Amino acid sequence: MLVYLDNCCYNRPFDEQVSAAIRLETDAKLHIQELIRTGELKLCWSFVLDFVRRFC
Repeated sequence: MLVYLDNCCYNRPFDEQVSAAIRLETDAKLHIQELIRTGELKLCWSFVLDFVRRFC
């Protein structure tokens, strides 16, 4: 399955984990990331993520 993670997903683990919603979103992002690493999911990338990474 091909998945796309919005730019805000990459920062979620670095947010303060004070609410249950933020913690659940962090856990979900890290789980999806692990599935990408193991090849169970494939990551779709966009030029916007490259732009943000270079200039912001």
